Amino acid sequence: MDLEHTKIPQATAKRLPLYYRFLNNLHSQGKLRVSSKELSDAVKVDSATIRRDFSYFGALGKKGYGYNVEYLLSFFRKTLDQDETTSVALIGVGNLGTAFLNYNFTKNNNTKIEIAFDASRERVGTEVGGVRVEHIDDLEEKMGDLTVAILTVPASEAQGIADRLVEAGISGILNFTPARISVPSNVRVHHIDLAIELQALVYFLKHYPLDEMEE
Repeated sequence: MDLEHTKIPQATAKRLPLYYRFLNNLHSQGKLRVSSKELSDAVKVDSATIRRDFSYFGALGKKGYGYNVEYLLSFFRKTLDQDETTSVALIGVGNLGTAFLNYNFTKNNNTKIEIAFDASRERVGTEVGGVRVEHIDDLEEKMGDLTVAILTVPASEAQGIADRLVEAGISGILNFTPARISVPSNVRVHHIDLAIELQALVYFLKHYPLDEMEE
């Protein structure tokens, strides 16, 4: 997806995979068109935001008609490079890493974990979810031309592994550790701290009842 070319806001870019997933479901159900209201109800994004997101790409729908599901699906497939497969490395085959390997993005066929690394001699040389686990010492040698990695190592190891990934030519890291790793400006990191997300959920449940929330 060439975000620099289309000049769309990053918040919009993050919502595109969500739209694509729902449109894919609609298409598989044989639905021909969908309104922004239906999209809004399904993906929990207000209609005005959806229309604004879509407007960055030109006229994708018609007033009073809605959106053609097949056309939108084709458009977002191309925009999100769904016809190109992105191979990913997983670093850390603990409980969370094992879950990723067993799932391996089966509902998103343009992304696939191709190789995993771990320090445990018990795991190295085995296969989890059909993916071979290599020793972390061999990371630079066996990363190949992969440019995306998922980081599920202990927090104390995160920065060191991130440094090695950068040296190996990685362009993007999905960081599931609590550590806030530092990387050069040409490498993108998305931090996902499950503990913080859970704490935020509990806080919102207590202080922002759903019937008081605004879309």
